[in-house]
Amino acid sequence: MINISDSARIHFIKLLESQDDSTNDIRVFVVNPGTPNAECGVSFCPESAVENEDTKLDFEGFSAYIDPDSAPFLDDAEIDYVKEGLDYQLTLKAPNAKVREVSDNAPLTDRVNYIIQTDVNPQLASHGGMISLVDITEDGIAILKFGGGCQGCGMANVTLQDGVKKNLLEKFPNELTDVRDVTEHDDGENPYYR
Repeated sequence: MINISDSARIHFIKLLESQDDSTNDIRVFVVNPGTPNAECGVSFCPESAVENEDTKLDFEGFSAYIDPDSAPFLDDAEIDYVKEGLDYQLTLKAPNAKVREVSDNAPLTDRVNYIIQTDVNPQLASHGGMISLVDITEDGIAILKFGGGCQGCGMANVTLQDGVKKNLLEKFPNELTDVRDVTEHDDGENPYYR
């Protein structure tokens, strides 16, 4: 479920040594799991905070507890302690935190939405943008709507054609025939036209 690198494990052991005797473990969690606002976190977990429903993962030197609401969204999560610049930073990557991974036989809408949330939107987020799936027509056309910094952006069509459309058609070659944008780019906030 969760992979903790050796450097992160050693870091946690050092942090736990400075806690009182009742705090020998950590808790890994997701706030707002399954939503675009999902945030992952790690905290100390004293014995008094352990619940019967928690999942317990044993690591050398400590255990990690996960609440039942967070558990499905932490599949394939990775915790690492890496050097960034002159300092070290704890990183937690949970690719399924915002949307649960779907099986290969899930409905096409669910599978396309999963790719949008996990592959496409993280790239667009660096520009303050995002897209959402409006519909998939009977003839396999994915209808998308741009939002945030992508609405009104002069490069939205390039993003659609060279990025989003290409990605989705490659991932669903026998199911999607086209990808179209129905965003009213003249309406609302136009961050690039002010």
